[in-house]
This record gives sequence, C-alpha cells and structure tokens, in this order.
Amino acid sequence: MDHALIESTLGGLVAANSRVLERDCEQIALQYLAQQVVPQFDVDSADFDRDPHLICADRYWFHRFQAEPTLHTAVECAGWLAEHVGAAVHEPIREKWALGYAFVTRDSVESAGEIADATGDIVAADDSGCNKAYFATLYHAGKLRANFFFDELAQFLDASPLAMASGPHRESVLFTALRAFAAFGSRRATDEYARTLFGEVWSDGDRTYAAVDVLLNGLDASPEFAGQGELLRDSAAEALLAYPNSHILHFRLATGRWLCGEYETAMVSIDTALRLLPAAGRRVSHELLQGQYLARREAIKAGRVAARQAEVERERAERTEREIGRLADTVRGSVVRAVELVAVFAAVIAFAVGSLNVSLNGNLALADRLWIVAGLGGGLAGFALLVVGGTWAIAHRLTSE
Repeated sequence: MDHALIESTLGGLVAANSRVLERDCEQIALQYLAQQVVPQFDVDSADFDRDPHLICADRYWFHRFQAEPTLHTAVECAGWLAEHVGAAVHEPIREKWALGYAFVTRDSVESAGEIADATGDIVAADDSGCNKAYFATLYHAGKLRANFFFDELAQFLDASPLAMASGPHRESVLFTALRAFAAFGSRRATDEYARTLFGEVWSDGDRTYAAVDVLLNGLDASPEFAGQGELLRDSAAEALLAYPNSHILHFRLATGRWLCGEYETAMVSIDTALRLLPAAGRRVSHELLQGQYLARREAIKAGRVAARQAEVERERAERTEREIGRLADTVRGSVVRAVELVAVFAAVIAFAVGSLNVSLNGNLALADRLWIVAGLGGGLAGFALLVVGGTWAIAHRLTSE
C-alpha cells in the first residue's frame, strides 16, 4: 500500500463533512484489511468524531476484533497503540477501545485455557508486556462486565495471572472501578466493601470517563441497598458537570432520580439521554441502548402515575379522617348536651317533688319550710353542676386525645 498517499488522503478529510469522513475512513480501513497490512500512520488526537487518522484506525481495529475477538488480537492492538498513539492521548483511547471492543464482542468470552495461553505469550514478550497484559485484561474484563458476570470478574481481576501481569496498572483508577463494579453486583461482597472501592475511585483526581462510567454502571446494577438511589443520583449529577453531553450519564441520573421517587426530573433526564444517544456507533449498540432507555422511561412514567394515585388516595384518606373527626365531635357534643339536659331536668323534677312535699307539710312553720326548700334547691343545683362539669371534663379529654 502507498502509505504516503493514504496519509495525504486522510489529511484532506479534516474539513470533510461527517458523512464523507465516515465513508472514506471506512474504505481506507477495509483496504488495510484486504491487503493484511497494519496502518502505519500515527494518531495524536482523541477526537473520535473529527480526527480522520483516529477514525480510520478505529474502523480497522473494529473489524479486526469482529473477525477474531481474542486476547491475541487485543495484544496486537495494544502493541499498535504503543507504537502509533501519542502519550498525551494514549490512555483515553486505550480505555475506550478495550472496553468498547469488549462490548461488541461480549458473546465470545474466552475460556480459562485460552486466557492461560495468551498470558504465556504476553509474559514471554518484550518490556511492553505489562502494557499489553493490561489492555488484554481490560478487554476480557470488559466482556465479563458486559455480560454481568460479577463473581467471575472479581475472581479474574484478583487472581488471574493475566491481571497480575499488568503490573503497576493494577493500581489504575479503571482497574479499581472494575473491581467496584464486580463488588456492587456480587452477592458475596458487602455493600460497604463496594462503596469503599467506589469512594477510592471517586476521590481520585485522575479518574477518567471510563472509570466513572464503569462505577455508575455497577452502582446501577447493584441489588438494592439503603442510599443507593441518592448515591447514584448525586454521583451522576456531579459527573455530568465534567461530561455534559454523555447520554449514558444522563441515563444514570434518570435512574437515580427514579429510585429516589423524583419522577418529574427523572423524565427530563431520560428524555435528554434519548436525545443525545447517537444513531450509530461502532462500540455501542443504538438499538440495545435505546431499548434500555425507553424501558426506563416507561418505568418512570409508571412510577409517576402510581405516585399521583397514591397522593390522591392520601388526600382522600385525610378528608375521610377529617369528616370522621367532625362527626365524632358532633356525636360527643350531642351526648354531652343530652347528659346535661337530663341532669338539669332530673334536678328540677326532684326539686319540684321535694318542695311540694315540704309545702304540703302543715306541721312546719313557713320559715322552716322555706329553709328546707332552699337547702333542697341548692343541693340539687350543686348535683346538676357536678354532673354537667364532670361530663364536660370527660368529653374534653376524649376530644383532645
């Protein structure tokens, strides 16, 4: 192949529109594949939307992984990255390629024997062995993550010779984020352990977009625990300050708000995620993600309807309770009035009968009869007041309770 001509052609695509850029880069990548030649140009940008060199390399390695989704392909890709990608943009491209190609080839998880064979070749390689092992580790771990094999992922990262061969890369934020993902989803790990790993990555000033994505993915996939929704909501909102156009982060924010019962704002977030979701992409599946987003949108709608119905029922129950309270007050008041009336009426009858007997008793002087009548009236009046006061006190205590 005429590598100089290809470089010139790619350079001329810098100002091309996106349709021409995608088409021509794809054609050049297919030429490399047809002639079984590895691209010879260098990449010094992480702009996957506008850099022709990066787009062409991306197309090339996408087809390579599609044709042979193995750790050996991952090792070759890692070697090409080391030779042709600038140090300033090496990490974001490595992370995006390793996890992205893992996602699109997630149906081809390699066996323990295949991993062991690849590990042997990597360990026997040159000084770049730990870099190649790290890329291969991310690639295999990405497959396990895409299939939600939480326990297998945890075991692979902690004990696999391939992961061990990554050397100092085992301390990277993305490696720890993958361990946190496995811990969140595993039934064997505690919530506290998972959140500890989460905090280590989140507090790291060097955390990358890929690490954030993996962390929030694990938190979203975790079995329910206290504070899960709040942690997901707040973390996604913070991450969006740095990556405002990330559809997946808007999706995570929508999920967190949904878990917190904040249905109105959750609907805004999920609609934003759907609007930002690209119609095409080599390392993502538009149909799969769109299906997930629409399913979450329906869940948010259902939650909102249920919340509104619950609010109506609560208001109805409160109105019923108030009506019952007013009715009870009315009944208690009526009973009190009745008791008071009976007490007064009984006192009047007793006074009338008693005073009549005294009046008809001709053996007593008039003054004596008046004193007896007055005493009888006073006693009955006191009795009536006692009954009325006691009834009022009892009714007041019941009302206050």
